[in-house]
Amino acid sequence: MKKSQFVGELILLVIISILSFACQKAVKETVISTRLQEEKADGNFPYARLSTYGFFQGELNKLQPMSAVILYQPASSLFTDYALKSRFIYFPPGEKAVIEKDELYFPEGTVIIKNFYFPQDYRKPEEKRRIIETRLLINGDNGWDAYPYIWNDSQTEALLKVVGGETEVKFTDLKGEDQIINYLVPNKNQCKTCHNKAEVLVPIGVKVKHLNNELQYKEGKENQLSHWTILGKLGGFMGKDAHPSMIDYANERLPLNDRAMAYLDINCSHCHNEDGPASTSGLFLSYDQTDPMKLGINKTPVAAGNGAGSFNFDIVPGEADQSILTHRMNSTEVGVAMPELGRTTVHKEGVKLIREWINSMEK
Repeated sequence: MKKSQFVGELILLVIISILSFACQKAVKETVISTRLQEEKADGNFPYARLSTYGFFQGELNKLQPMSAVILYQPASSLFTDYALKSRFIYFPPGEKAVIEKDELYFPEGTVIIKNFYFPQDYRKPEEKRRIIETRLLINGDNGWDAYPYIWNDSQTEALLKVVGGETEVKFTDLKGEDQIINYLVPNKNQCKTCHNKAEVLVPIGVKVKHLNNELQYKEGKENQLSHWTILGKLGGFMGKDAHPSMIDYANERLPLNDRAMAYLDINCSHCHNEDGPASTSGLFLSYDQTDPMKLGINKTPVAAGNGAGSFNFDIVPGEADQSILTHRMNSTEVGVAMPELGRTTVHKEGVKLIREWINSMEK
């Protein structure tokens, strides 16, 4: 075989391979597109597309809920790299949640919907925004399960992606400064790391203490649990004063200690409680915690390892800069940063709050 003939056949083979790959890719994309287009809301969760659930009306990215989908908002918000959140809950027809001994129990078929988004400019949060992900918690036959949906660039759809993902996010902060972060969407299994009670996946922000407060509805302000009761979606609510209620840690007019405890509760206590993944730490950070040792005051860590740095105690009264708690909050280093998941940046306002709280403690 002549060299020129060999080269010609090699080029032809390459062209055929490229065309074959392109055809295979086109077929694969067509199959995926067809599968998504033909998806039906048949009750076999999870769906591949967020839109299939029918939670929202009109343009999907407007997040305008259908009548069966109820807005909710916890008193304090978990920090997630400065993302803003809109939250909704869907109750199956004819079913309702029940409060028993200040615990909230949801019927099978309940779906908790949490949307994470970034305004282009935080000084104008209601204008242009980019929705990054929607997380669904679905209460099925075997209890709660978590499903992450990632939005496309055109903001027309969010697709199920159990492996999670990451994306670069740009925005202008409240000071007018441009910010860039590498936002991480947790995979399905990572969700249980935080949503964990005695090795069972459970919701975090839809507890009685988080919802026993007023929220602005179209009709006016109303206690959220009272609103659910009026809608026939909740039983066992005996009025605000009969149940625990937490505050918004961002409200600087409220007492410093209450704000600090509210911050630790929503950001830390889902792990740091007697039934959580950090139960062996002996550090329990719920809103109503009053035991100094369980709060970490003059307490040596059980197994912090490198996370403790050069510090000896979780909290040193009057010495925030000598406390492991603030050291870990103020870090993004793997093995040091706390919480371990859910953020790639430092929550400056949260660190400031906890520093002020520790420094206010009597030495």
